[in-house]
Amino acid sequence: MTGIRKVLAAVFVGLALTLSAAAPAAAQAAQAAPAAAQAAQAAPAAQADKLKLTVAGDGAEGVTIQATHPDGRRLEQVVRLVLTATGPDGQRIGPVQLEPQPEGHGFYSSGPVLSAGTWKVTVKSPAPLQSEATATVQARAAQSPPAAEPVAVTRPTDGAGGTGAGWWPFAATGLVLVAVAMGVAMLFGRRRTD
Repeated sequence: MTGIRKVLAAVFVGLALTLSAAAPAAAQAAQAAPAAAQAAQAAPAAQADKLKLTVAGDGAEGVTIQATHPDGRRLEQVVRLVLTATGPDGQRIGPVQLEPQPEGHGFYSSGPVLSAGTWKVTVKSPAPLQSEATATVQARAAQSPPAAEPVAVTRPTDGAGGTGAGWWPFAATGLVLVAVAMGVAMLFGRRRTD
């Protein structure tokens, strides 16, 4: 048997040993999955009829709401939340029905519905997940980002040729070393014959 064949045989034996060692762990994980699903379904029904609503300002003229189950599990289904707000000088907003946002499960945003000032915001969810949360939100006028300053682009003066030019000598050296190693292995494999 040549040296290359011995190396390939050793690689395949090592791969087979690794796979056979991982098989019992995979079987155990497969058996544990149904038990975990049954435990999740057996959660107390008392918590299933409430939501935890976290209400905050979005830094401008809107409100963000994170809806989760009281035990911290994320909300998987869509819930129609309704926002009402009372602001400076008795101004009233709402009821405004909120739609879920693509940022994540249970994340809702009102968009710019408030004017600048301090607002008392109440968010309610209907049955069967009936909950209510109230928070004080400081609304600010939306601000635009500052204008970007121009940046001068210069070429290096040391003749390096740019930042992307330095990788190819290493790649070429690696390819040459691999070719030499394969050539040496083939040469010694042909000289020794069983």
